Amino acid sequence: MLGESGIETGPLVFGGNVFGWTINEAQSFRMLDAWLTGGFNMVDTADVYSTWGPGNRGGESETIIGKWMKQRGNRGRVIVATKVGKPMGPDKKGLSAKYMRQALEDSLRRLQTDYIDLYQSHDDDPATPMEETMEAFASFIREGKVRAVGASNFSADRLKKSLEVSDRFGYPRYVSLQPKYNLYERADFERELEPLCVAEGLGVISYYALASGFLTGKYRSEQDLSKSARGQGNKKFLTERGFRILTALDEVANKYHSSPAAVSIAWLIARPSVTAPIASATNTDQLQELVAAASLQLDSEAMGKLGKASEY
Repeated sequence: MLGESGIETGPLVFGGNVFGWTINEAQSFRMLDAWLTGGFNMVDTADVYSTWGPGNRGGESETIIGKWMKQRGNRGRVIVATKVGKPMGPDKKGLSAKYMRQALEDSLRRLQTDYIDLYQSHDDDPATPMEETMEAFASFIREGKVRAVGASNFSADRLKKSLEVSDRFGYPRYVSLQPKYNLYERADFERELEPLCVAEGLGVISYYALASGFLTGKYRSEQDLSKSARGQGNKKFLTERGFRILTALDEVANKYHSSPAAVSIAWLIARPSVTAPIASATNTDQLQELVAAASLQLDSEAMGKLGKASEY
């Protein structure tokens, strides 16, 4: 269950940032079909996915998901999470009521649906009063266009204030948080955000489950960084602590006849505060690894080994 929303999600959420970027429409359909067949039901996207792709303008991911649901006639089986707030063009960003209304209608059109299950603030917007943002969300829920609302990339202080605003004015609360969280990048979430989410009953759908691919074990030296387009981004993980984590992942993976990637995701799933990590796949082999990770039950010894290796 995603916080107190009444939305039931599987143990993993499919990350839709790859649709229309690293995989085309036909490949995306295959991944989504396999995801649903594998027993999962939630897909996370955003209006801004994937503006960074060559020739893209944003909205590509939502458009593909919308076409897929329309063609398959499966809208009732899919939990759709999308986001608003990151720049989509001149004067098209933030969490003002006027812009959010426009962005919501645009997302609904691309997704070819009349409601969004989880509508999330992609970034905090200090320039807009929280009351205005939460009142806008309240109107979307009242109209039946949104089932529940969530936050992404918020600090603990700002998230707490948002919840207080909702309580004070009787607006719907954020039911979930989408933070960056993985075996390497633990401190930012665990120090302040995790206790707040637990205390307030918020669901957590974390992103960057594999730390840009580092936790797959693919990058073990500077020479390895040239293996993929985003390899250079992993240079910061090549530290004494990073190698310690990889060693622990190798040992646990060997014990379970699994892989470092599957173990990394299984560690997140086993964290009591995490509802479902977000992970993406661009081919069937990667997808099978995600399916395997969702059913991998790590014992206390394995959790302890990984926890000690990744201490910060």
